[in-house]
Amino acid sequence: MFQKDLLNWYEQNARELEFRKKKDSYSIWISEIMAQQTRIEAMLEYYKRFIKELPDMKSLAECDDEKLNKLWQGLGYYSRAKNLKKCAIQCMEQYDGHLPKTKKELVKLPGIGPYTAGAIASIAFDERVSAVDGNVIRVFSRLYDIEQEIDTKTKKQIEQLVDDSLPESKYISHYNQALMELGALICIPKNPRCSNCSIQSDCLAYKKGVQNDLPNLKKKKERRIEHKQFYIYVYDSFIHLKKRDNNGLLAGLYGFDEEYIPCEKEIKLNDYIHIFSHVEWHMKASILVLNQKMEDMYSIAEIDEKMAIPSAFMNFYEQTKERIV
Repeated sequence: MFQKDLLNWYEQNARELEFRKKKDSYSIWISEIMAQQTRIEAMLEYYKRFIKELPDMKSLAECDDEKLNKLWQGLGYYSRAKNLKKCAIQCMEQYDGHLPKTKKELVKLPGIGPYTAGAIASIAFDERVSAVDGNVIRVFSRLYDIEQEIDTKTKKQIEQLVDDSLPESKYISHYNQALMELGALICIPKNPRCSNCSIQSDCLAYKKGVQNDLPNLKKKKERRIEHKQFYIYVYDSFIHLKKRDNNGLLAGLYGFDEEYIPCEKEIKLNDYIHIFSHVEWHMKASILVLNQKMEDMYSIAEIDEKMAIPSAFMNFYEQTKERIV
């Protein structure tokens, strides 16, 4: 079986990541949530900053929403941050400020799905359970030459194969991390690095020469396009920010106005396209210079220090700063 070769490879090649230095469930949880929709290399600095500011469950549960959003700025998918706080509050109330130790209990918490629950339970607590993410699905679809489209039924089939492959508990932490690491570094989506793969001799897709054709992913729906016009009201070096509704995209975050108020001077900014998972915003924006200060205007220093600007608006914010500073 390939488990021994995989574990040996991991021992020699695992990246030295901050959250792997100790088996701390809180750190592992934060890193796993941050790594959703974000490359490990891209999230590391955010992770370090977050842990420095919110080092434990209590500090996260008590964190002000504005501060939490600011710490999350740049990572996107802010619902993840909201669920982190909800989960922390629940853990303070029900689990004495700790995460539960089993996948079965973890999956009941806000923002924790089967993969994240399995990752925390196996890596932090050595529970003999699987943690099947996109990397692991890719590895096993090639390893077992699974040609079927990756739908719900096929995912269950792969999860069963992973469950059947699990080693005893004392190896489970490294084993699950090794599968993820192999998918991230070697068994990559395009042009997998098969010559460097420790389990190449067990890979059925490699033997057939079809590794580049797998996994057979479902075609994504085309993103719909929405056209947006934003207005950035400025007085001196103050910028007006509007808190968005609590529903829909970027709910509860700060953005720019969509209502136009006539003014003496208008400066058009360069257009910008922001891509969400299911929609594209094709955006235009203008700076509207006011002759008096209005409510909810903030200095650049205050915005930079305390307020979270979503990535969708950051391009316009940076253009605005260049023109008014």
